[in-house]
Amino acid sequence: MGKQLYFDNYSPVGDIVVIAICFVMVVLVSTSYVNKTKNFKLFLNMVFYLVLASISDILHHDLYTRVTDGNYNVIYVVRVFYHAFLFSILLLYIVYIVEMQQLEVHKRIPVMTVASLIYFTVLITDIVMTIRGTNFRLNKNGVAVSGMNIFLIGYLAFLVEIIYLMVRYRDRIYKKAMSGFYGTMMISFVILYLQGRHGQSSFTVASFLFPIIAMLYIVHSTPYDVELGAINVMAMKDLVKYYYDKKKEFLFMSLYLPDFDADGKVIPSDLQATIRRFAGEYFKQSVLFQISNGHVILIAPKSLNPDHENRLNKILNSFEIEYNKFRFDYKVIIGESIEEIGKKNEYISFIQNIHRNMEINSVYMVSFDDVSSFNRYEQVFEALEDIFKKHDLDDERVLAYCQPVFNIKTGKYDTAEALMRLKLPDIGMVFPDQFIPIAEEHGFIHVLTEIILKKTCDEISRLITDGYDVNRISVNVSVLELRDEEFIHDIDRIIDDSRIPNEKVAIEITESQNDSDFLLMKNKIEELKNRGIKLYLDDFGTGYSNMERIMELPFDIIKFDRSLVIASDTDERSEKMVGSLASMFTELNFSVLYEGVENDLDEKRCINMSASYLQGYKYSRPIPINELNRFFSKAC
Repeated sequence: MGKQLYFDNYSPVGDIVVIAICFVMVVLVSTSYVNKTKNFKLFLNMVFYLVLASISDILHHDLYTRVTDGNYNVIYVVRVFYHAFLFSILLLYIVYIVEMQQLEVHKRIPVMTVASLIYFTVLITDIVMTIRGTNFRLNKNGVAVSGMNIFLIGYLAFLVEIIYLMVRYRDRIYKKAMSGFYGTMMISFVILYLQGRHGQSSFTVASFLFPIIAMLYIVHSTPYDVELGAINVMAMKDLVKYYYDKKKEFLFMSLYLPDFDADGKVIPSDLQATIRRFAGEYFKQSVLFQISNGHVILIAPKSLNPDHENRLNKILNSFEIEYNKFRFDYKVIIGESIEEIGKKNEYISFIQNIHRNMEINSVYMVSFDDVSSFNRYEQVFEALEDIFKKHDLDDERVLAYCQPVFNIKTGKYDTAEALMRLKLPDIGMVFPDQFIPIAEEHGFIHVLTEIILKKTCDEISRLITDGYDVNRISVNVSVLELRDEEFIHDIDRIIDDSRIPNEKVAIEITESQNDSDFLLMKNKIEELKNRGIKLYLDDFGTGYSNMERIMELPFDIIKFDRSLVIASDTDERSEKMVGSLASMFTELNFSVLYEGVENDLDEKRCINMSASYLQGYKYSRPIPINELNRFFSKAC
């Protein structure tokens, strides 16, 4: 009867379900992409110990029903192993948390020392007490006699340390992830409590399962986009690190579709199906990563694709067929793993840097020259980032240059356009076309504008003090800066601090195609104009010019791009067209400035086409702004 009562408080169903779930998790991680971190190995070990604990629990109770001679030693041994497996899971759980929180060595050592002491103390105590018969034991009738519950003591000791770690260093883990771990742990405690209250022991191992499921879902799960078959950026960084650590070479192929790279854009389903097919058919064990809405990168191990050149040719031929079907703009980059890029895990930035210089609808094969170009990009980026962080408006790395502008009405130079240069150690002079796009992309541009405006205002102040006739000097501003709520305040502050009249400064802005940017531009231009600052529409004639919008914006000067100067020299019809546009603006009280004037013929033609101002190499190349006094005249 006693044996039957002891067996009644246990059913193998709980342990069988745990074993089944563990195998399901193994299947999932083997058929999907997971982050192959050190913690992932700990996770797999915990799953392994869960299976062993469940098997030993089933075996422990099964053996109990089979013993008929009163010799229960094998049951005691299996029970000790059962506890050892559960304690191993708790110890690994602490190691996992320590790794996840990235504790420093001086904090990690005491935590792991305490955890190890708990582990070995409870394990040795369990063995000794089992041998002495002061722990759990069975009498000659097979009835369980309870002694000191060493498992409960060990469990509570581990629990205290786990809670301490998760509370003490809670700021080191994302709040929602913490909530997930806390929630699953609470479920485990509730199950153990209810099980104990009802005299059950069937779900002890199951209570250890839930936090491990949380690990898989919160930390290691990197779900595929089931339509595209791609996974995220962090997964790519993890795979690159894995290949680099294992010294394995790989191939990569980047596809960039600019039409779909804006927020809210989605690659059409038929095109997604094509990309998905490419990713699965052409390379063995390839993984597709989605970097942004319109950018995917395929990575495949080189060792498993020895005929990769043939495979690349096939995929490119197929891609050409698909392009003729879809007709979406693209950029394709193909390359092999590079030690220098892999070391810093910067393939995404490396590829994006190549994108900047690529022609649309082209395929590019990566070379080692691209590494040098990228290293230069990185140096410029780091310098810009440092300039941004320091926010020193006198930063010596930002040089103020200018190009004098000839005033046809006065017949002299009394205006100029301020230009930026960077002068960086180990690089030397860096020109705007190399650093402005980087500054705009990463949000550094406004600080550069503040610096160049400050240095321009200082020079205007010096010229005025020295008695020179200064009409104004213009400074270029990015449309992106207008989104900054402090933009107007920053402009005001810098001009006010320099103690020069507002009208001595002009702002040059390129027209935006974006509707929201247009409204923003209109409001900001009106605010600046009310302060007496002159406004230039820069680059008129390049790509996009909406006459209706230009009429709505209170610009003072329209800058005709060099391309219009060139166009006007091609034939009489083009000259009349450009001249008519300039004449129309003049009649509407805009001044017209032609830039890119290089010779006497350009000058004469532009004057005949209603020019008010002329700028170009005919008059001067860009010069340091402190040399402007060579062109400006003393005031009478």
